Amino acid sequence: MYNRRQFTKLSAVGTASVILGNLHVEQAQAIEPISEEGIDWYNPEQWGIEGRGWDDTEVYYDRLPARMKGVVRDAVWNLSRHSAGMAVRFQTGSEDIKVRYRLKSPGLDMVHMPATGVSGVDLYGQVADGTFRWVNVARPGAQDVNVTLAANIDAVADEAGREYMAYLPLYNGIEKIEFGVKSGSSFTPLTPRKEKPLFFYGTSIMHGACASRPGMAISSIIGRSLHLPAINLGFSGNGRLEMELVELIAEIDAAVYCLDCLPNLNAQWTEERAYPFISKLRSLRQDTPILMVEDRSFTNSQFHKHLRDRHAGNRKAFRAAFKRLNAEGLK
Repeated sequence: MYNRRQFTKLSAVGTASVILGNLHVEQAQAIEPISEEGIDWYNPEQWGIEGRGWDDTEVYYDRLPARMKGVVRDAVWNLSRHSAGMAVRFQTGSEDIKVRYRLKSPGLDMVHMPATGVSGVDLYGQVADGTFRWVNVARPGAQDVNVTLAANIDAVADEAGREYMAYLPLYNGIEKIEFGVKSGSSFTPLTPRKEKPLFFYGTSIMHGACASRPGMAISSIIGRSLHLPAINLGFSGNGRLEMELVELIAEIDAAVYCLDCLPNLNAQWTEERAYPFISKLRSLRQDTPILMVEDRSFTNSQFHKHLRDRHAGNRKAFRAAFKRLNAEGLK
């Protein structure tokens, strides 16, 4: 099930419910930091990461449960080790915020995507109108990162401080991460929200390519806009409506399932896969909205007929599946 409570591995950590604006949040209690050289360091595994769909992962920051290894294709499994879409939530009055973490891969960037997006940690803070605005992003230069995310932040009237969300790397994995504040500063861990999550399954575009920062991935932008948690199952080049994933996806009691796979399909695959995948998902989750997203046209399709033909074939097959589902009475 989706981890909507505190991370149960540490049962000594309690929670308290509070209302912030129109949002219901859970505060984890009695978490002791590690204090070093005037900095209190907090490990978010003690209160839970938002955007984790399953608890039974091989590594805490993986996106698929360990039981899917050998069930999904190796390409999908390897991409699931990326922490795309996950976010750490906390509240602090510290004027300085630090982060230290170890990445799974020494490959910090890609030829078409900067290290800030591939391997950075992206910090957002809540402002007076309740929205979250960008603060700063870690700029990793090595597999082990230890940086000041923000310094000399303006104080707020609330003694508890300001609420923050820190998005984890899009195309790299995390082995361990800690957030640091000035020793003695107020720090309140915020557990994953209880609202049903937005669930995204798709391609590299959904995964986060080629955002310059993790907070600019589609799932993160929409989650912030709607004030809802989000789960990102974008698999770069490998979002292909594969039946191996449909029952797993249905395990998540989501607010909506957003299926955005057409850029990784062709007309034949779409014809073969769209109807059985969505029909099965609907049978498992009879009331959850399913959003079928058509592919956007590749920018250079104006110059290549084979790309225009691919788009036309995908859309025709996708609409045929939609009409067939409707004809069968599936709402």
